[in-house]
Amino acid sequence: MRIISGKYKGKRLTAPKKLPVRPTTDMAKEGLFNILNNQYNFSQISVLDLFSGTGNISFEFASRGVNDITAVDTHYACLGYIKSVAQELDFTIETVKSDVYNYLEKITRKVDVIFADPPYDFTTEQFSKIAELVFEKELLNDNGVLIIEHSKYTSIEETPYFTNSRKYGGSVFSFFKKGQ
Repeated sequence: MRIISGKYKGKRLTAPKKLPVRPTTDMAKEGLFNILNNQYNFSQISVLDLFSGTGNISFEFASRGVNDITAVDTHYACLGYIKSVAQELDFTIETVKSDVYNYLEKITRKVDVIFADPPYDFTTEQFSKIAELVFEKELLNDNGVLIIEHSKYTSIEETPYFTNSRKYGGSVFSFFKKGQ
């Protein structure tokens, strides 16, 4: 895995093999950030990275100048890796050990971008529940976006607030916004 752009453009990161993760591919990540780069000034946004795994997405946001990032995962080893890389690269990333659904139920803070990369074997209902909680709890700022990464074999287009999706290889990013 590598950082695509920003302060640490081209930096390769090697996560421990024992982590229970499937990092977003560089090709998919580059496509996603090309979209986001046209919508946001990264130095002025806040990001919530759900099912953060290796922190791949958090590191990309941080390298591009985001200083308000929260990474949520249930695995201590994943969060430990994120903390160590964040410290090494002087990134401001808060890590939270929590079940994502419980976390979404409890927080009240609004952010600009919520990125969720749950396991690809989730059911449609499990994917949709993420969006339901985000919009029910009004966790996005005006013009905020929820992005859920999932397999090309999963369709969540019927989920409320869905706007569009982009496919990169076997991965799909589904975008959700209020008022669409």
